[in-house]
Amino acid sequence: MSRLFEELDSQASPLGEISLRRRRIPALGDRDIYEVKLGEEFLMSSMFVEAEEALSTLGLAAVQGDKLDVVVGGLGLGYTAVAALKDARIAELLVVEALDTVIGWHKDEKVPLGQILNADPRNRYVHGSFFDLATAPATGFDPHNPGKQFDAILLDIDHSPSEYLNAANASFYTSANLALMAEQLKPNGVFAMWSQNLPEADFEALLRTVFATVESHVVSFYNPFLSGESTNSVYVCVKGDA
Repeated sequence: MSRLFEELDSQASPLGEISLRRRRIPALGDRDIYEVKLGEEFLMSSMFVEAEEALSTLGLAAVQGDKLDVVVGGLGLGYTAVAALKDARIAELLVVEALDTVIGWHKDEKVPLGQILNADPRNRYVHGSFFDLATAPATGFDPHNPGKQFDAILLDIDHSPSEYLNAANASFYTSANLALMAEQLKPNGVFAMWSQNLPEADFEALLRTVFATVESHVVSFYNPFLSGESTNSVYVCVKGDA
């Protein structure tokens, strides 16, 4: 293998072949870049993590109280989860991931942030479909504590609320299913979600049918391929106190 590119793992998954790669781009200096592909589609890269980290910082900034119980939907390369664990108020973090392969990359520390997540006793991996668990509040996200409520749910799975990693995910983005998920939030709990696109007014309106307050944040970051700024967005929603 060229030292500029190495495929670290490739396995079949229910969504297709998923692969983990490490590369270096000489123009960007002495830096390992980790990438995940699903088939021929790029899912994520460690080059651009500002918005994934902002999902945690913006979402948790809206949460009141201490000893927080938090869910992260989608493990990816681990940036959202690690950013969440920087908040000293977190008592337990459940990271829900549908692909056992991705959990294995972290447990085996094939990705850099696996070591951080494995070493933090507040972190726990949950193998399962976020969308199935989100819409089943009687059982919920925690297999050890059915029906448990959380202070925050942070979601980073689909590309946007209208562009899905899996077409089956589309049914989640309805008032009925968002309300089922909100049942798993404590009063004044927070739901936050990442999107690769700018805020979408139709989705903001949908969120307002479920949540007491909805704010959208645009996150800008430098993109060396464009020699300029790129943007993602983070929706932050607060449940009512009832």
